[in-house]
Amino acid sequence: MDPRLELREAVRDVADFPKPGIIFKDITPVLSNGKLLRLAIDEFIADTEGLGATKIAGIDARGFLFGSTVAYKLGLGFIPIRKKGKLPWKTESLAYDLEYGTAEVEVHVDAFDPEDRVILIDDLLATGGTAGAATKLIQRIGATVVQAQFLVELDFLHGRELLTPVPVKSLVIY
Repeated sequence: MDPRLELREAVRDVADFPKPGIIFKDITPVLSNGKLLRLAIDEFIADTEGLGATKIAGIDARGFLFGSTVAYKLGLGFIPIRKKGKLPWKTESLAYDLEYGTAEVEVHVDAFDPEDRVILIDDLLATGGTAGAATKLIQRIGATVVQAQFLVELDFLHGRELLTPVPVKSLVIY
């Protein structure tokens, strides 16, 4: 079976979560199954080939699960992109719009060097607000984002448009 089809079949729909009318894409069946988790990590790694990545960045919090494992397997450093107020040292931050308000992400000011080629990893690409802000933050510090990777992409929300011109790779697209 196609590995990405296996992942797609494992993602569970949860109706009316976190509010009525929303169909939530639950990735915990992928995380709780060793074979599927390994499959997802292997697919993320395959998508990084030939990009010359020097660091992996993951978005708080599920991006940490995938990103840190990919970084470990590739022998690269892992950089956490956190919600505001969660990092202990000097940070650079960026606010962005959500459907119902605003949010802010931050990273340590010394997380990247100008020659760094970064792969950004997260679990889900929806409207692109968080990933777009994380990409801009990495670029503001001076590094190059060579690709953004997601386990799941909700294509109908057009989130990848906020990441242009950064290439986007998603393992499962709805």
